[in-house]
Amino acid sequence: MGRIKSAPVKRMSVQLIRYHKEKFSENFNENKIVTDLLVDTGSKKVRNTIAGYVTRMVKEGQDVSRR
Repeated sequence: MGRIKSAPVKRMSVQLIRYHKEKFSENFNENKIVTDLLVDTGSKKVRNTIAGYVTRMVKEGQDVSRR
């Protein structure tokens, strides 16, 4: 059982994937940097949570156009 992500984290991750999909990869460390450039999160924990969720979505190849 993993941790459940909050709705704002999921919403922001879907928006990032929808509008900037080409900038993200399957590498978490690269996604942290891109997320930091695109979003003003205010804390490292939130940035890392969003980057981790984006990484997971990219690895699974999820289609966010229907969300």
